[in-house]
Amino acid sequence: MKARSPKAPPIPAHPGLDVLADEVVWDGRFPLQRVRFSYQRFDGARSAELTWELWRRGRGVAVLPYDPAADAVALIEQFRLPALAAGFPGIMTECAAGLLEQGEDPEAAARRELEEETGLRAGPMEFISRTMLMQGGCDETMFLYAARVTLPKAAAAGTHGLVNEGEDIRVLILPAEEAFALLDQHRIENATAGLCLWWLRHHRPRLRQEWA
Repeated sequence: MKARSPKAPPIPAHPGLDVLADEVVWDGRFPLQRVRFSYQRFDGARSAELTWELWRRGRGVAVLPYDPAADAVALIEQFRLPALAAGFPGIMTECAAGLLEQGEDPEAAARRELEEETGLRAGPMEFISRTMLMQGGCDETMFLYAARVTLPKAAAAGTHGLVNEGEDIRVLILPAEEAFALLDQHRIENATAGLCLWWLRHHRPRLRQEWA
């Protein structure tokens, strides 16, 4: 019998949860589990028997680089097939992001991804939040950070990414107010960049003092 993928462990115990079946139906880069279960409802009754698919993507990081002297941020742009399939523009404006290696510390991963995708080195970093992206069907958990950086002039930002992973990432350097305007114009259309920019909008005065 083939060993179960460590990326798709059995569902942990939870009060009132009864797991009737738990199988890995796809064992690719990101495994897919099919789980049959019932649970105790808020009124104390048992739920109907349910069958859900659970996509296992694991843990990831996203990081927003901020230069307090220039009062500017660096975002990235890259082609995203799922965005196109969902009816969004194929080129997404995002934060540098990636998945953690096995056992990797989230902050260390954020520093690594920032350098790989933007060429920037992070100074002090501040934790923003731990959040889920698709809690209805996927276990992906994102650790969000802000990083103090020294930004180059926009013309020197260039393109980055790992060639062996097919990445082609364009760096976009914007004054903070212009980045916030993208939020207000509904032009930031992914959760991680939106959350990071909303956080920066609130904490920017403090960071300009502490990171000066």
